[in-house]
Formats: sequence, structure tokens, C-alpha cells
Amino acid sequence: MKIYTRTGDEGMTGLFGGDRVTKSHHRIMAYGALDELNSVIGVLSLHVSEKVAVGDALQRVQHDLFVLGAILATPSSHLDQLEKKMTTPTWAVLDMEADIDRLTQLAPPMRHFILPGGTHSSAYAHLARTVCRRAERDAVVLGNEEGIPPEVLIYINRLSDWLFALSRAENALAGVADVEWIPA
Repeated sequence: MKIYTRTGDEGMTGLFGGDRVTKSHHRIMAYGALDELNSVIGVLSLHVSEKVAVGDALQRVQHDLFVLGAILATPSSHLDQLEKKMTTPTWAVLDMEADIDRLTQLAPPMRHFILPGGTHSSAYAHLARTVCRRAERDAVVLGNEEGIPPEVLIYINRLSDWLFALSRAENALAGVADVEWIPA
């Protein structure tokens, strides 16, 4: 399989099902943000402790982001074809919520808003969280235009919460205080 096809040289790209759209189309922006998030998660995985991101959690998230990206890359008229080739995310939202609760218990209670920082892993988790929030905004725009399965937004929203809880747990386990925002 060749890396280059030359089919996008004029600013157009193909969607699942064969439709072609401009690379600035909201659908492309939405799944492009998930791709960017996946890259940031890859960097985060190099820094996070095993006590915080237990097992293969980050790799599961990366897999799930590919699934969600495929869904966003597919116009609703072709979603039935996608379901034959793709699966749903592997990490159920209820399980993610349970892990958010576990991570939250590792950190002290919040008294102020938290600024990104502390340990390297916490800062990378915050970076991933902010990219996740942008991906969510892009998916909302697409959903308002064309409609998307509601599970996509639910997963992305919960993932940003998980990344926030992960960032705080990383600082707590390293014995580093969160960077609190205290208004002047």
C-alpha cells in the first residue's frame, strides 16, 4: 500500500463510502482532531505511571479513538456499511466512569481550579484533555450539521474527564501539588 496517492493534492479527500469533500469540511476537522488526540495520547503513554493508567488503558483509548474517527469519517448514509467492518469502542463509558472515581480518590480534594502543570505526565494529560475538548467541539459542529451517533460525544466528553482525573492522580502519586488557579 502506497503512502502517497496524489488524490488529495488539490485539497480534497475521500470519506468512507466514496464521497469526496474538501479537507476543511467539518467532518474532516472532527476526525482530524481525534487523530491529533491519538498522537498526544501516544506521547502521554511514554510518561504516565503504571499505577495511574492501569494496564492497557491508554492503548485501549487509542484503539477507541480510531473507531470513533472511522465513525466520524463516515457519512450517515454509509454508516450501515461501516458497522460491518468496525466495532464499537472497547472501553464502556460506565467502566471509564469507575476509573475516573478511582483516579479521583488518589488525589486530594479540589479547592480551586487546576492549571496544567506539575509533573511531565500531568502536563501531557492536560494537553491531551484540551485536545480532547477541541475534538468534542468539532464533533458537536459536525453533529449539528449532519448528525452523528450520540455515543461519540458521550465517549469524548467522558474521556476528557478521565484525562483530567489522570492528570491530578499523576501529580498526587509523585508527591507534587497541583498548580492551583487562585484569583488575584
